[in-house]
Amino acid sequence: MYELKTKQNELSVDAYIDAIADETRREDCRTVIKLMTKATKEKPKMWGPSIVGFGSYHYKYDSGHEGDMCITGFSSRKNDLTLYLIPGFEQRAELMEKLGKHKNGKSCLYIKRLADIDQKVLTELITLSVKEMKARYK
Repeated sequence: MYELKTKQNELSVDAYIDAIADETRREDCRTVIKLMTKATKEKPKMWGPSIVGFGSYHYKYDSGHEGDMCITGFSSRKNDLTLYLIPGFEQRAELMEKLGKHKNGKSCLYIKRLADIDQKVLTELITLSVKEMKARYK
């Protein structure tokens, strides 16, 4: 049976952030931690070796596959700061237009630097995502 690799663990969030070579990226990560902590009222935890997550929820698919995942989180990847938010960016088109320079997938928001975006809009996107996740997975 398949076992999830992305699980909450006791690795150090500070050590993960401190290991990021680029100083601007480290500071951006610390800012995102503040934003996500405020939105979730949860402390950051490592999920797998490279995701900083906040809160958790349990999911179960129709296929029977189930597991736990963070409500929201982020990871510093090679090219981008990747934020994991609930799917539905198309429902928030107006906010996405105001956000600034970014890319997005189904539930991932890719940002090069926080200086490229409007942090108030980012805060609103994170807050809306957390609110919706908490409503879905009570």
